[in-house]
This record gives sequence, structure tokens and C-alpha cells, in this order.
Amino acid sequence: MDSYSFDVLIIGTGISGLSSAIKLAESGMSIGIVTKEENPNETNTYYAQGGIIYSEPNDHKLVNDIDSASSYTTNKNAAKILLKRSGEILSDILLDKVKTNFSRDNSGNLKFTREAAHSLDRIIYQGDFTGKEIQVSLLNYINNKERFPNVSIIMNHTAIDLLTPLHHGMGLQQRYEDNKVVGAYLLNQKTKDVIKVIARKTILATGGIGALYLHHSNSEGARGDGHAMARRAGAQLINMEFVQFHPTTFYDSSSGRRFLISEAVRGEGGVLINSKGNCFMQEYHPAKELAPRDVVARGIAGEMIKSKHECAYLDISSKNKDWIQERFPTIFNHCLKNNIDISKNPIPVVPSAHYSCGGVKTDLKGKTTLENLYAVGEVACNGLHGANRLASTSLLEGLTWGHIAAEDILQDDKNNLLDERYPSQKIRDWETCNGESDVALIEQDWQTLKQTMWNYVGLIRTANRLDRASSMFRELLLQTEVFYKGARLRDSLIGLRNALEVGIYVLNASRRNKESTGCFFRKN
Repeated sequence: MDSYSFDVLIIGTGISGLSSAIKLAESGMSIGIVTKEENPNETNTYYAQGGIIYSEPNDHKLVNDIDSASSYTTNKNAAKILLKRSGEILSDILLDKVKTNFSRDNSGNLKFTREAAHSLDRIIYQGDFTGKEIQVSLLNYINNKERFPNVSIIMNHTAIDLLTPLHHGMGLQQRYEDNKVVGAYLLNQKTKDVIKVIARKTILATGGIGALYLHHSNSEGARGDGHAMARRAGAQLINMEFVQFHPTTFYDSSSGRRFLISEAVRGEGGVLINSKGNCFMQEYHPAKELAPRDVVARGIAGEMIKSKHECAYLDISSKNKDWIQERFPTIFNHCLKNNIDISKNPIPVVPSAHYSCGGVKTDLKGKTTLENLYAVGEVACNGLHGANRLASTSLLEGLTWGHIAAEDILQDDKNNLLDERYPSQKIRDWETCNGESDVALIEQDWQTLKQTMWNYVGLIRTANRLDRASSMFRELLLQTEVFYKGARLRDSLIGLRNALEVGIYVLNASRRNKESTGCFFRKN
């Protein structure tokens, strides 16, 4: 078995992982950044449209807005850290170092906008492709070998499991030794070889779980890989029932990743109407279109049920066409390709799975409950979002805690020898299997999983729906575990195993919690 060693292994190439990588690489540490994608820009960060909060430390309304949007469940200590640290970190990394191209006025000043549940214009952006600008600028900066010869980006490698000093098998029930992580196993997708990576510190930056659902706004890689690996290694997951559904994604007859219609469209004056052309959000919340996302999503779902219509509509046609094309070029062009001129006609929209407010439990420095393992970004949960996330906090959270986790690793390094390595002989080699993977069966099981999550563990949950999902998952998981142990490893099979386990965590958390709060809604 081939092996690598790094000071720090980072799994994930979105904003949180790259934020950590930049801080750590500047110290001279050896950094390995792993992605299962062929293109490391293929992340949830890349698809983020709206923007990122950029506020001064004296913007105390930000803490109140985060708390209000969360149905008053946020960890205020986390929100205060975000307020205190995020501005300087954003300025240092995005503005000064990587030179992210945000929208500016004729005088060169940053433009600010407002999104739902914000009390101030505090969001900077670039058209409706802010995430793309951030992702590309970060990756270009860290991927410069002259600047960072100590950084290796490993593509087309799927993380299989985290390494513990004694690694015990597969499945939901395992034994754990020493309560620490010392690296990870990776599958080289091209050669099918399993690679052992030894690292003194490991950072999970694997994103969310949106791709578990039939309709979602995420990258297809957002399938809970980090959640599942962390849990199998013994880490704690919390708040997994709190899955936020974005109210407005483009409606068409396809399934899978849906095109996001940014919150900023409503922030800039877009109005929701039903199939009869009537505004309806005033019936659900006094803030109407700018209500928290969970309220808007359920409002749209309610109108769809009332009207027996497959979608609602978002109308921004009151704005000038030139202004629309400049402010929302990606959305304008996508809709035009689907024969809708949004300067004249409303956009068909439906809610889709968007963001996981729960995740791997961490402290306020990104540390998990396992020694040497950190989690940052959407895979992590320090309580910042509580039961519901405020718009445009996700990119900022990833940037901020990616940096903070790196700071903590560097501080901890003062008490450790830089050349310390856990001996590889402590870690039992992965036993590769030779059985052929049934690609068609894997894809069929994936569709069963997605439909089950969408129909029974979705926007509105009931005891009966959750019971039905439990029965379906129990059989599917048992079959997949048997299949997994004998089949040759491939990315889709690893992802299916992870997604099933995480789906069960969401399901079980949903069954335990009988109180509707934030983005979690149970009828009974």
C-alpha cells in the first residue's frame, strides 16, 4: 500500500479547507489537500450565488440577526466570534491576498446588498456568482507552486475512512482506540489503489449533505462523506435534523441538482406569486419575501398544495432589464436558456435541500471530540446557525473557522515536535476486495435513497413518514454493508455507504425531536 505523510491533511477544497490551507502553508508546514473531484473547483462554494457578509466588529445587529433567523437557538458565543474576527479575516484573505473580484462602484468602493432577515446592507458580492469568484481566487492563490512548494493538491482521490491508531473494520458499530485520528485512507479513482495518508492533524472540510435529496442546490459531492467518516471514527454528530431548504430553486422536470435562484433576488425586490398571479407571503410572515428561509420555503409549499400547482413564481420584472442582466447575469442567462425572460416573466421556483445546520460537533476553535481532528465549514457544527441559518453566513463561517482552526493547529504546534509521526505499523492496512461493483445497482440504490429522503425526511416530516423511511433504510443499509465488504471500491459505492449512514442520522434525529423549530418542521 502506497502512503503519504503531511503535517496537516485537509479533506475538501471549498472555502473552509482553502482558508485553513493558506494560513497553515504560510507557516511552512507540509499540507495535503484532497478532493474526490477531477476539478478541485467543484465545490459547494463554487455554486454559491448571493454573497458574503463583510461587517465591522461594532455591527452588533449581526448577532441579533443570526439569533433571530435561528429561532433564537444560536450559540451566541459563536456568533460573537464571527462578529469579532470575520471582518479582519475576510479583509486579509479575500481582499488583500487572493484579490477576490467583488462588485464595486465607479469610485472603487465595495457594493453592499441585503438579503432576507438582515437588518442592514452588509453583504458584498459579485453579480450572482460570488462563490465562483471566491473559489477560483482562493484555489489560484494556494495552487501556486512558487508561492507554496509545501502544498500538494491531490485530485481524483476519495477519502474512505479516517485512520485511528488501531483501525477496526467497517459499519456503524466499531471499536475505537486512543480516541485520536492520524490521517485517512484514500481511494485513487484512476488506479483503484488504496493510499494511506499519515498526518499529525486532519481537517474535515467536506461540505454538507444536500445531495442526499432528490432535489437540492448543492454539488453532487455534498453527500455527507465527512459526517460519516467522523462518526465511524467515534466523533459526535449534533443537530442533524436541521436541514435547511432553500425557498427558490428553478423548477423544471429534471431531478438532482437544481439551479439556485439567489436570495438576493428577493433582497433586491423580487416578489413571490402563486399560479393565479397573487402575492401570498403576507399570509405567512410580516417580513413577506424577506422572512427567514424556513418560513418562505413552507409558504411556497403551502401555496403549491392550495393551488395544486407544481411550483410558485418569483417576479423581478419590475426592474429594468439592463439592471437585471448586470446584477443577476447567471440567473438571467439560465432562465433565458429555458425560454424565460425574467425581465418580462416570473421565474418558476420550488424549495430544494440546501444547507445542513448540524454536523460534526466542534468547539469554537474547530476541534472535534477526537484528538487531532478538526472540522470546518458546513460539515461542522459549533452552534452558530442553531436551528436555521441566516443568509450569506455560510461562506463567512467557512472562511472564518477555517482560519481559526489553522491558528489553533499552529498554536498547538509549539508543544509538539515538527517531525513527529505516528508509526505506520500501528495502523492495520486496508484489506482491498476483488468483487466487482454492480454499477447499475449502486445507481438504483442511490435513487432509492434520494427519493426516500425527499418524500419522507424532507421539508415537512411526520411520524408516519419517518417510520416508513426507517423501514426502507434498514433494509437498504444491510444490503449495502454486505455488498460493500465484498465489492471492489469505487467512488459511487463509498458515497452510497456514507449517504445511507448520514441519512439514518438525520432520520433518527428527526424522530427524537418532536418540536418544530427553525428549518425543522414536524406535523406530529
